[in-house]
Amino acid sequence: MKWIFTEKRLVVSMLLVAWMLPLVAANPVESFYSHKVKSLQGKEVALKMYKGKVVLVVNTASKCGYTPQYAGLEALYKKYKGEGLVILGFPCNQFGAQEPGTATEIAEFCTENYGVTFPMFEKIYVNGKDAAPLYVFLKKKLPGKKEEGDDVKWNFTKFLLDRKGNPVQRFAPAVKPAELETEIQRLLKMK
Repeated sequence: MKWIFTEKRLVVSMLLVAWMLPLVAANPVESFYSHKVKSLQGKEVALKMYKGKVVLVVNTASKCGYTPQYAGLEALYKKYKGEGLVILGFPCNQFGAQEPGTATEIAEFCTENYGVTFPMFEKIYVNGKDAAPLYVFLKKKLPGKKEEGDDVKWNFTKFLLDRKGNPVQRFAPAVKPAELETEIQRLLKMK
């Protein structure tokens, strides 16, 4: 009799595991590296390719008062990419329709005007129901100021991540790329 009771518990346990397994597989732990995005050329890019890098994620625009920050971002990238910095640019047209161009137009603008060589990606939404999952993740990990809410407020908001993909700090659009240098250097020294 004891053996039958144990067998029933075993069957029930196996059924529970079989029922729960798809739920666990469907909900892996979310991280920066679990996201995939599309390059300006439309190719899927798994962010896990940036493991071990210090990453600066920036929503960009070509017709914004902060657009000259492209030059500062490129300067940081050139200076520190050999040490492990990567900057990821995500064009966004949500703020004053300041990024109206196509992927080709955005690429040409960035290259011709600012010599951008850091990776640029397809135009995305950073706020609202259509916000890119990467930005939903970043805003959850690095919320905005309490009185302002978590939404990205404008173009050139910056999210800095350490070499393990942990979001470390969020910077307002007015913060110039050169002002991030000390924090970037600190994170680059961490292995």
